[in-house]
Amino acid sequence: MIRTLLLILWTLLVTGFFAILAIFVSFTSKSGDLPHIVARIWAKCILVASGIKVTVKGHSNIDSAGSYIYMSNHLSNFDIPVLLAYLPVQFRWLAKAELFKIPLFGYAMQRAGYISIDRSNFRSAVQSLKRAAKNIRDGVSVLIFPEGTRSQDCNIQPFKKGGFVLAVDSGVPIIPVIIHGTWPIMPKKRVLVKPGNVVLEIVKPIKSSDYTRKTKEDLMEKVRNVLIESFEKVNKDRSLC
Repeated sequence: MIRTLLLILWTLLVTGFFAILAIFVSFTSKSGDLPHIVARIWAKCILVASGIKVTVKGHSNIDSAGSYIYMSNHLSNFDIPVLLAYLPVQFRWLAKAELFKIPLFGYAMQRAGYISIDRSNFRSAVQSLKRAAKNIRDGVSVLIFPEGTRSQDCNIQPFKKGGFVLAVDSGVPIIPVIIHGTWPIMPKKRVLVKPGNVVLEIVKPIKSSDYTRKTKEDLMEKVRNVLIESFEKVNKDRSLC
């Protein structure tokens, strides 16, 4: 418990510092690349202090010159720092509007070019997806948790459709990203943090240009099956849950 309290204090301190730094550097970086680098350093500070070691597999499945929609499973609050620190590309979050309301942190996200989705407002959500599709066509990659929230039971939950509307509208490939090992570190509704090992698995791209809005459910099923197959292959004995 004491270790977790110290970690929470450390997280608050470094989050405040790096949020201010990200806001500052955002005024010198129209692309948002510098704030993302700041966020990467913040994430590594959190992971080191938490005793979390990350191994990345599948680097070769990413063409650094291309833009993608990255779609990841979502097991824990630690998924965000793992992805920021170890997904080896520039990307922007497509995130729920509530995160942008966090003091300093939310404003830093906004200055970095991350995209807010207000799921309580249909019209606002549609406009957000249109802006995101334009950004992607202009060469920006985004990252989405297609489940919409963290898993309750370590299983991959049903997907939301918004990310797949974005994929077919932008026409860029989807890269599934599977996170293994963050569940026992800090599952949903638990405060205590345990050190652990995490594997970040990057899978081959899936073409979205072969699908339309009418067939987006087929694309959604294909991506979900890839995530489930890869997750269960590593986690056959449920040792990571």
